[in-house]
Amino acid sequence: MEAQYICRYHRHQPKDNQCSSSVVKHIKAPVDIVWSLVRRFDQPQKYKPFVSRCTVQGDLKIGSVREVNVKTGLPATTSTEMLELLDDQEHILGVKFVGGDHRLKNYSSITTVHPEIINGRPVTLVIESFVVDVPEGNTQDETCYFVNALINCNLKSLADVSERMAMQGPSSTR
Repeated sequence: MEAQYICRYHRHQPKDNQCSSSVVKHIKAPVDIVWSLVRRFDQPQKYKPFVSRCTVQGDLKIGSVREVNVKTGLPATTSTEMLELLDDQEHILGVKFVGGDHRLKNYSSITTVHPEIINGRPVTLVIESFVVDVPEGNTQDETCYFVNALINCNLKSLADVSERMAMQGPSSTR
C-alpha cells in the first residue's frame, strides 16, 4: 500500500559516503490534523520530543532558516535548518540541515502526508525519507539506524499528539 506514495521526492540519490532510508507511520487521525503539525516549520517542538526551542527569522517561506535547540540526551545542542519545500496542496515538507553542533552533515529530509481510509475511518500515512553523510568512524548501517530511530520517535510523538487532537474535535487544529 505504501509503495504508491513513494513519489519522486522520496527517491534520494545517496553518494558513496551517505546513507538514505524511509520511515512509514500510520496515524489514526485525519490528514488535516496531522498536516497542521508537520507543516509548522517554525514549531517542530509541537511534536518533536527532542526539540526544546525553535526560532525562525523573517517570513515562513522556502529558504527560511530555523535555529533549533536540542534537549539534553542527544549528541547535539543546536541545529540550523532550512526550509527547502513546503507544499500545502500535496502535503510535502522538505528540510535541510545547514549548520549546528551535530554530526548529521548534509542531512536532507522529505516528509509527505497522505489521507487514507481504513475500516471506514480517516487515517493518515506519513512517510519521512532522508539522506545524510556517514560520519567519520561510523558505518552506513549505524548512521541509518540512528537516524531511523530519531524519526521513529518523532513520528510516534506526532501520532500521539495528532490522535489526541482528533479526539478533542475540530477546534484542535487551530
